[in-house]
Order: sequence, then structure tokens, then C-alpha cells
Amino acid sequence: MSSSKDGIMIILSSPSGAGKTTLVKKISKEQNYIISISHTTRKPRTNEVDGKDYIFISNEQFKNLIRKNEFLEYAKVFDNLYGSSKQIVINALDNGKNVIFDIDWQGASQIKEKKLNYKLITFFILPPSRKELFERLLNRDMNDKSIALERMKQFDKDVLKWEDYDYAVINDDLESCYTEIVNIIDSNILNKQIGYNKQTIENHIKKLLV
Repeated sequence: MSSSKDGIMIILSSPSGAGKTTLVKKISKEQNYIISISHTTRKPRTNEVDGKDYIFISNEQFKNLIRKNEFLEYAKVFDNLYGSSKQIVINALDNGKNVIFDIDWQGASQIKEKKLNYKLITFFILPPSRKELFERLLNRDMNDKSIALERMKQFDKDVLKWEDYDYAVINDDLESCYTEIVNIIDSNILNKQIGYNKQTIENHIKKLLV
């Protein structure tokens, strides 16, 4: 049973490379949010730490957790499985801790469908341009152009999911994007009016899809 002392859930989703992971880490650090660390079957990237960035497990281990109903949500993304631990998240929320998720639209949809008795605010992060996104993907994936191109193909599908979220925010500058997200969260908590221009987002989406 939820109470006013329970924590809140914040979901950040985005097309690959739009910067949600960096934003999640910054919000966690500066706003004292607990990051829901996802289990995943993919291999660690350079500088990723097991148990800190992700919990890296095998396909069989992941499927076993599914059978045990251990996930709040799980999804297959680029041939890899990702999932959020149900018990860890619920325990944190019940103890008044705010939890932030770095998950894709599939996972976000599953959490919304569960209609949990905790306040939930969802954000979809957008890149400033296709060119900037492609450059970020190249830098992240060690200049592997084939991987970057694969991600860009998926981008055209993923970006259309923005309308399923409470808010969409353009990540053209990390600090500005962070501030906008935090201000929206604070306004929601205090039930204050939010200056959110959906038309601006719609116009930006059109430019991204050209």
C-alpha cells in the first residue's frame, strides 16, 4: 500500500545514444535518487563495472529470473536482454527512496501497465539532431560505423514512442536538460503548473525524421 512517505519512480528513455544514461547518473548523484541497476545479457562496454553500471549475467540466468517472476520489467534490445529487479525497486520505494530508471520504451510501457501505487513520472530524451546522434554513437562504439548505422535505423522507430511519455526533453546541453528535468519533477511533486511546450517537441521530431 502506497503512502505519502513512499518514494517516487522516474523513468528516462531515449533512442540509443541520446544521453539518458549520463542524465540518470547525474540526477542520481545530485538529487540523491537510487538508480535501478538493470540486469543484462550483453557484454560490458569499456569502463562499465559489474554491479554498478549493470548486473551482467548469462542468457540462462536471465531466463531463470523471468521464470521466477523477479523482474518489474524486461525487454530485448538489439539482441540483448535487460530487466529491472522487482524486489529491489519496491523495497527502496517503500523505504521512501526515489528510484530512477534507465530503460527503453518497452520496459517503460510494462511499468506503466502495472499501475503500481507509487507516483510515476516518465521522460523521453531526444538528441539535438541526427548528425549529433550519429557522432555520439560513433564515439561510444569505438568508431564502429556498422553499429552506429544499425542504431540509426532503429532510431526512426524508437523516436516515435515519445508521445507515450509524460514529457519529452531535448538534450542539446547536459546542464540545461538536467535542469529542465529536475524542475519538472519538482513541479509535479508540488503540484505546480509546468511550462511545457509540446508543439516545440513536435516540431523538433519532424526535423529529426527528415
